[in-house]
Amino acid sequence: QVQLVESGGGLVQTGGSLRLSCAASGRTSFSNYAMGWFRQAPGKEREFVAAITRTGGTAYYAEFVKGRFTISRDNAKNTVYLQMNSLKPEETAVYYCAAGRATGLNPREYDYWGQGTQVTVSS
Repeated sequence: QVQLVESGGGLVQTGGSLRLSCAASGRTSFSNYAMGWFRQAPGKEREFVAAITRTGGTAYYAEFVKGRFTISRDNAKNTVYLQMNSLKPEETAVYYCAAGRATGLNPREYDYWGQGTQVTVSS
């Protein structure tokens, strides 16, 4: 079992940047898990943003964030990051990190979730 805690969210202006962190803890090694970032806006479904393999060797991105967002991980620190640049108002949402067996695009493919961190992008 693994526990996940997100941090780094907040209020940012259009075009600004934020760096989200997800700290993991638990009995199982962090490197056993692929990690993903998802977001959910009010009244909308949770959607895939990015994912990274266990070793950090391969990353996957939703088309709408390619070139602007970067996912990375530091297994020595049990932490996954999401660097978000050139943020848009429509990307206002609660951002969640998740741990799973593989880097799937469907939220149901992940076994563990954090509580989320709010990201608000002002117009």
